[in-house]
Amino acid sequence: MSVSVSALGAASSSRDIAQNAARQAADQARLDKARETAVSFEGVTLGELLQPMFDTADTSDSVFGGGAAEKQYRSLQVLEMGKEIAKGGGVGIADSVYRQILAMQEKASS
Repeated sequence: MSVSVSALGAASSSRDIAQNAARQAADQARLDKARETAVSFEGVTLGELLQPMFDTADTSDSVFGGGAAEKQYRSLQVLEMGKEIAKGGGVGIADSVYRQILAMQEKASS
């Protein structure tokens, strides 16, 4: 009888460990997604903040600048610059947004 109780306890313990590991993995995935979203938001925001600076730059005299094609692709270039700045640490917008996302998720779950 003690063998079956012992086996039952081991199976229950193993199941608890597996459930705990799955819960931790889901929590980590949620945190990673929130961080990714916050950094993406910061990248778009920085791109929008940089756009006026590039709109006023006169590149018509440059050997490699000017023309209709540059005007068409300039906004995409600026958006990518904003994303790269955010990926490199940004200016702190992502940290604030990340904290707000987590607070909102916590509030929604309770």
